[in-house]
Amino acid sequence: MGSMNREIKKISEDIKTNTFKQFYLFYGEEKYMILQMKDQLKRALISEDDTMNYSYFEGKKVDPTEIIELAKTVPFFNDHRFIILDGTGLGKKSDDLFIKGLKEISDTSVLLFIEDTIDKRSKIYKFLSKQGHAACFEPMKNKELSQWITLLLKKDEKQMSISTMNNFLYRCGSDMHTLKNELDKLISYVGDRKEITSYDLEQLTSSQTINQIFIMLDAIARKQRDKVLTLYYDLIELKESPFGILALLARQCNQLLQVKNLDDLGKDNGTISKEIKIPAFAVGKLKDQSKMFSIEVLLNMVEACAKTDELIKTGKINDRVGVELILIQFSQN
Repeated sequence: MGSMNREIKKISEDIKTNTFKQFYLFYGEEKYMILQMKDQLKRALISEDDTMNYSYFEGKKVDPTEIIELAKTVPFFNDHRFIILDGTGLGKKSDDLFIKGLKEISDTSVLLFIEDTIDKRSKIYKFLSKQGHAACFEPMKNKELSQWITLLLKKDEKQMSISTMNNFLYRCGSDMHTLKNELDKLISYVGDRKEITSYDLEQLTSSQTINQIFIMLDAIARKQRDKVLTLYYDLIELKESPFGILALLARQCNQLLQVKNLDDLGKDNGTISKEIKIPAFAVGKLKDQSKMFSIEVLLNMVEACAKTDELIKTGKINDRVGVELILIQFSQN
């Protein structure tokens, strides 16, 4: 995957050669890749119906002693016991007792820690990265995303030109989950046809959604709450997922923030277009819209989108309700 980092390559190698470390730590923003890698690791270590040797712990309310006891237990009719600790915080900060326990576990146990962020100075990070692999999953650059999409297209014997690919990435953003969904829709839409064209994108992907998001942000700036919510319900009717709408909303707020900053620095449209990699025709529209917001408000909106994204992904809030709540928050006086 282009410049896929070294640790991720090492983990892929472990899976290929069937030689595993005892400890893995996955962290970073690219949740789709983390999910894919977690599933690959799980498939390599235990069979699908093996509940005896697989344990999944999630959230902060876990008992470290219970985890250590389990990890000391020899697997049952299998080479490995696989334990996932997802968002438990134990990969961020752990006491000496837990780390001492990890040193005493059975050498047939494999533990995977998944955290959003980590502290590289912490004892647990130093321990896990020394004894195992600590891999950071960051959002991919456009070039890497293009390579990944090309591979997915190849599997289905499809192709798209470079300009169509750029158009696709502009419309759908860089969230791999969203891209995969949109691509699946496109592949089934073109049927037996090999080539996916820009016309297909017009028919299918989020161009009308992007336009709706644009109108929605205007209404937010004008504090027209009813209009904002009506636009949101319309998008839901069009079978857009609340999660996809949130991703586009966050992206638009980010772009407005960048355009506003560059505009304040006196950069012309051509330079802005190059710097933030958006088509020149979109810069003028974004520039006008950015004048309706202060930098502070845009920063708050970007932050609120990220927070809601997190709450939805961790199942703390229903996606439809979560997005509705921030739209109300953004558009109230």
